[in-house]
Amino acid sequence: MHEHETIVMSPSTPSDEAVVQTAADAAEGVIFAEYRQSTVTDVDITVSFESGVLEVDVYLNIPDDVSPPADDVADEAARTAQAAVDELFDETQG
Repeated sequence: MHEHETIVMSPSTPSDEAVVQTAADAAEGVIFAEYRQSTVTDVDITVSFESGVLEVDVYLNIPDDVSPPADDVADEAARTAQAAVDELFDETQG
């Protein structure tokens, strides 16, 4: 899953590091809310935030017989990461 979102920066916006950490934490939270850690064969959450553009890539590998499907959870994790960053900006721009 690969998501892009452009965010308008203002002087009171959070740091790039805070944005990246917020997105990564949110995506990871979705994954491990759905699956036990021992079920996840491989996970890679890549977040970048440059020039006001947030990119979230989520790769998730689980056994084929596990439900819900990895693609569905990866998509939800990326969407949740986007929403968490939107909320972070809403909080700082109050």
